[in-house]
Amino acid sequence: MTRRWTPTWLPWRRGGGPGLSCRELVELVTDYLEGALSPADRVRFEAHIAACANCTVYVEQMRITLSVMGDLDPGALKPDTERELLDAFKDWKAGGEA
Repeated sequence: MTRRWTPTWLPWRRGGGPGLSCRELVELVTDYLEGALSPADRVRFEAHIAACANCTVYVEQMRITLSVMGDLDPGALKPDTERELLDAFKDWKAGGEA
C-alpha cells in the first residue's frame, strides 16, 4: 500500500514529533507572522507550509491582509463588537461549525 505524504500523519524531520494539521496552522498563523512562535513550533509551521500549497496561500493572504490593514489596537474594539466576535468563533476551536 502506498501512502500519500501529508504533514498530519508523517513525522516531521526534526525531533520526530508529529507535524501540524492545517487547522493547527490556522490557529498559529498570527504568532508565526508576529515572530512569537517557539523555535520548535516555527520549524513545524514552516515544514507544513513547505508541503501544503493551500496553507502556503493562506499564510500569504494573511501577510497581505495585515500589510493592508496595518495595526489594530485591541483597546479600540467596542465591547459589543468583541462579544460578537467571540460568540461567532467560540465553537470553532472546540471543533464546531461556527
